[in-house]
Amino acid sequence: MPAPSAHVLGVRFDSLTTAEAARQLLTLASRGESGYACFSNAHGVIEAEDDPSFREVLNGADLNLPDGMSVVRAMRSLGVDQRDRVYGPDLTLEIAQRAAEAGVPVAFYGSSQKVLDALSRRLPEKAPGLRIVEAISPPFRPLTEEEDEAFVQQLRQSGARIVFVGLGCPRQERWAAEHADRIGAVCLAVGAAFDFHAGLLQQAPGWVQQAGLEWAFRLAMEPRRLWRRYARIVPRFLAGFAAQRFRQRSENAPAPETARV
Repeated sequence: MPAPSAHVLGVRFDSLTTAEAARQLLTLASRGESGYACFSNAHGVIEAEDDPSFREVLNGADLNLPDGMSVVRAMRSLGVDQRDRVYGPDLTLEIAQRAAEAGVPVAFYGSSQKVLDALSRRLPEKAPGLRIVEAISPPFRPLTEEEDEAFVQQLRQSGARIVFVGLGCPRQERWAAEHADRIGAVCLAVGAAFDFHAGLLQQAPGWVQQAGLEWAFRLAMEPRRLWRRYARIVPRFLAGFAAQRFRQRSENAPAPETARV
């Protein structure tokens, strides 16, 4: 059965727990099917609002899951019982552990070679038996068609059934949508999960995440890189969703009764 969903500023979010999402995606991979999943937060929503083609990528995913507490709260206010965020790094670990148990081979695509080397060393420590059959760090520039096809063939020949993609939003979601069928695997746009599990980026404490303040923690860690992004995204998301709820309440309000003379 399809998961319940809610639309936040035009983007569909599916209501699943981390364990439920991991189970569905691993089942898809185990069957030899292809597909892709996204883990979106306020940043992804605003990118989709600015670019309809990106909104189509998110809405066309097999699963688009709420990575941020702001989206979780928006879903709840829309009447969908989303219990918690489906955080990309947590989902990555959950799937890695399940893939290790089931013998499902995985691959990594994105980030730098330094990050991939650390990730390939550290993630199996948390998921003993994990089979990492490929790890590709593409150039930090647009690829030629020949380069892109060579990487596709590399991933196909590796036998990977799950490809974790870490290219940053919105590039990783677009890549997953465009390449899942070509590779014949399940592609997961997991973002900063590579840096976290490689041990190169500090995660916010649990209470900070639950309070919906991870953006503030990350801003404190990387102010020069992130301040412009958050200054644009946070006010727009809050104002945009407030406007969405106002419109919905206005549309659902009962019509005034005609006064009797």
